[in-house]
Amino acid sequence: MPASNRRTSRQPRAFRRIRVNDHRRLSDIVAIITGAGRGIGRAAAELFAREGARLVLCSRTAGELHEVLRAIRAAGGTAVGRVMDIGSARQAQALVRLAVRQYGRLDLLINNAGILGPRVLITDYPVRDWAEVLRINLSGTFYLSREAATIMTEQGHGCIIMVSSSVGRAGRAGWGAYAVSKFGVEGLSQVMADELKTAGITVVTFNPGGTRTAMRAAAYPREDRRRLHDPSVPAESLLRLALYASSAISGKTFDRHNVPCTLP
Repeated sequence: MPASNRRTSRQPRAFRRIRVNDHRRLSDIVAIITGAGRGIGRAAAELFAREGARLVLCSRTAGELHEVLRAIRAAGGTAVGRVMDIGSARQAQALVRLAVRQYGRLDLLINNAGILGPRVLITDYPVRDWAEVLRINLSGTFYLSREAATIMTEQGHGCIIMVSSSVGRAGRAGWGAYAVSKFGVEGLSQVMADELKTAGITVVTFNPGGTRTAMRAAAYPREDRRRLHDPSVPAESLLRLALYASSAISGKTFDRHNVPCTLP
């Protein structure tokens, strides 16, 4: 029986070593986190670094990326970063290659980066904005996931988490290209999970729900931000997904409140 088939009934190799009571539960993990300069991406990066993961981070904004890298390194964490456009296939490939060159492998990819685009009706949606939102949110996620899956297939293990949205599961007026891009991300996750189910790779989507981020503020400018969760809350859910990645959850969609707390 091929080695990849022998792994289908157990957790991917990188994640089986994690013991939930360890002080640094991700000490064996190399992870890429996109959109790590702010919001959920930054909160996840700082949390994963505290848990011992070796990180490759990216952001569109140099100042924000350098700030989070300084914070992680000052706290004793290990991280490198690149200012990049995830909507570039060439740059996506270079980011994955950086992880392998720097740390020797890639165990986890969190596709968190994305843009909102205009909150207008489809009939009023600017064509240029439509193309840009899909380029970043959907094509960028595809480029990175494709490159990561290639490395993970060679390793025989890995996990890809796609950050989605409630409007990527039930479309609502005024969400335009953002909603469509997240529907695409949900579909990409399902296709990849089915294709990679014998390769020891877990692929899931995650909806963080209402969170105090700049994107949320832009989407709902009149909303009382005090009622929203801090980015550290969905970051904890992302940590649990990474800890409990297995064939049992691959292909599934998760909201912040239903991420598993114990091994399947």
